[in-house]
Amino acid sequence: MNVGELLAATVPMARTLNLQFLETTPERAVVRLPDQPDFHNHVGGPHAGAMFTLAESASGAIVLAAFGEQLSRAVPLAVKAEIGYKKLAKGVVTATATLGRPAAEVIAELDAGGRPEFPVTIAIQREDEAVTGEMTVVWTLRPNA
Repeated sequence: MNVGELLAATVPMARTLNLQFLETTPERAVVRLPDQPDFHNHVGGPHAGAMFTLAESASGAIVLAAFGEQLSRAVPLAVKAEIGYKKLAKGVVTATATLGRPAAEVIAELDAGGRPEFPVTIAIQREDEAVTGEMTVVWTLRPNA
């Protein structure tokens, strides 16, 4: 089972929103939110909360893909998140996440006894590729006690 399949099977919000994990590698995660009227806002596009969950899920997917081998000694936790809604989203939207620090640098900090923090940036796009939102989630790898 790959990271996307694992998240789709084990994260209730991912299942609720029917998120589709299209790509989950240590370099990039791409997650799609299908167009679903049950999750529309007052202007007919995806609700802001659904887009937040989409982007946060993409960030979680790349974190697991990049740092999954560290799970025996550290737990990944989101520290903070900031999102900006840029344009009206309609129809299917896709979130693409990228790491803001090299994974090797983060692991080296963990190896040195630290609790590394690192940003993940996410772009949310419509099918016409217009960026409708941008999000940054700061994650940490908290060493196990």
